[in-house]
Amino acid sequence: MSYKPLFSRFIAAAPDRLHLAAHSHHFWPDAVFAAQARYVEDSALHADMKWGPIFGGLVPRLQARIAAILALPDPASLAFAPNTHEFVRRLLSCLPTDRPARILTTDSEFHSFRRQVARLEEDGLVQVTRVAQEPTADFPARFAAAARAGGHDLVFFSQVFFNSGYAVPDLAALVDAVPDRGTLIAIDGYHGFVALPTDISAIADRAFYIAGGYKYAMAGEGACFLHVPPGYGPRPRDTGWYAAFGALAGAQDGRVPYGTDGSRFLGSTFDPSGLYRLLAVLDLLAERGIGVPVIHAHVLALQEGFAAALDRAGLPDLARSRLLAPLDTPHRGHFLTYRTDAAGAIDERLGAAGIIVDHRDDRLRFGFGLYHDLADVPDMVERVVQALVRS
Repeated sequence: MSYKPLFSRFIAAAPDRLHLAAHSHHFWPDAVFAAQARYVEDSALHADMKWGPIFGGLVPRLQARIAAILALPDPASLAFAPNTHEFVRRLLSCLPTDRPARILTTDSEFHSFRRQVARLEEDGLVQVTRVAQEPTADFPARFAAAARAGGHDLVFFSQVFFNSGYAVPDLAALVDAVPDRGTLIAIDGYHGFVALPTDISAIADRAFYIAGGYKYAMAGEGACFLHVPPGYGPRPRDTGWYAAFGALAGAQDGRVPYGTDGSRFLGSTFDPSGLYRLLAVLDLLAERGIGVPVIHAHVLALQEGFAAALDRAGLPDLARSRLLAPLDTPHRGHFLTYRTDAAGAIDERLGAAGIIVDHRDDRLRFGFGLYHDLADVPDMVERVVQALVRS
């Protein structure tokens, strides 16, 4: 079936645009427009008292929706922030300060983590071990081996790598490889949430999980979340006044109080409109019976059809052999990544023709979502061919 009618306003706003960057900025369904208006109406009604209904009503409903998608045992383990960088800072603020903190990660993490850690490394505040993502065939074994060596304060890796589309096949295996119970483990799930069917119930008591609404959750900016495993990071040094909301009692020992659930990773006052939008999207999906497995199957079919049509077109830079996450592996996210030295030039030519993709160095990315139909694939590829060959 076609899901395009759910996205009519984004599609109608620029009908000649071919948006193949659902991995970067996903179109929003029409339901978010009413949600945004509802936020304004609630603010007008409650003014400075709006935070009571937000934290007492909207937040628990959103926590329940996310917990159901990830199979989390306790929705209260979820904290919200405007962006993932806030959570990265708070996680880093839990690390030791009497020596350089030891971090195990990969060479392919997104900028929120990569840049921040590299800057701390410049000043000698952290010691970082980076495991190469490629070759992906043995990445899980290599990363697990590095984790088993122990001695790390933080282990941080992606569920789906942003620069290739490769998806870690078994998150629990990497988490279980960490021998030190005191080590913080964090998974960047932004390219997995509402894209890949994800059950983290087996590791919910051990690992942090970071994601948000900007990409596959189709809700735009300002709606990121962190699953906080019980007992880990009990008192982040980077803390805002919201982090005391869940405290059962005051600071009886004279120390700054924290909630015992996910609220201990909250910050301070933020624009909650993103949470309204995210809840509206997740409500819509639940009401329509559009589960993550349905979305995933839809996108995989689009990927297969798109790549097959490109094969028939015979474009050397977009040959199947250039895919970093091959179509014959189930371990891939919702975008196709072609490695080519012409990535930047192709991106520019497609953009000039109203075809939105993106590139990272020599990696050209095409992303798909519910607002694409399989029946449209031949026309999609024809437009790509026209822009690259016949222009």
